[in-house]
Amino acid sequence: MSVDPNMPILIVDDYKTMLRIIRNLLRQLNFTNIEEATDGSMALRKLREKPFSLVISDWNMEPMTGLQLLKEVRADAKLKDLPFIMITAEAKTENVVMAKKAGVSNYIVKPFNAETLKGKLTTVLGDF
Repeated sequence: MSVDPNMPILIVDDYKTMLRIIRNLLRQLNFTNIEEATDGSMALRKLREKPFSLVISDWNMEPMTGLQLLKEVRADAKLKDLPFIMITAEAKTENVVMAKKAGVSNYIVKPFNAETLKGKLTTVLGDF
């Protein structure tokens, strides 16, 4: 199955510059339907309002962290199978293990480029 470049993607980060970077990297990979949320609770509201095909979320956010958002998504019957990629500046093994236990689809450590993002997206969504 091919990946639809127009599939709805929600990117979540409390840092506007990072949202712009992720949006630009997704555009480089030809994705066009990108929405933003500036924290986990805003993201959860958006996820419950309309369907998304992928979430890319930062780990460190206030008041709801990316890990808390992931746990909420996995606990929601309608959202539990949604592909979820976590982004963090910390490459600590225990964080990766926590995210995996919570059901993360993949994990990206900052800084990263379009090639790295494409590799992670391919493992989650398939070739494109």
